[in-house]
Amino acid sequence: MLPEATGLFTRALAPGRIVRVLLTASDETVRTRLTAREQGSEREREPARSARTAGVLERRAVAGTVRVATDGRGVGDIARDALAATGWLGPAG
Repeated sequence: MLPEATGLFTRALAPGRIVRVLLTASDETVRTRLTAREQGSEREREPARSARTAGVLERRAVAGTVRVATDGRGVGDIARDALAATGWLGPAG
């Protein structure tokens, strides 16, 4: 979530606590995933768009944003890390 969206979420989730989690991946991982997912002309355009978006998110992420690396990991492992960052798993994790 970019800083300018904070108010929207604060109002919607009040009195909840907001924890920002940013999923990250190496350029190589992103390229591999996009090549497998995209078709036609999007296969050529999407890596550049994705890199721009990742740059914006990295530069503008609010202090305290938790980053979760996704390279070489399964969905379940990534989800566990994201849930742990929010505290939703509780003390037993």
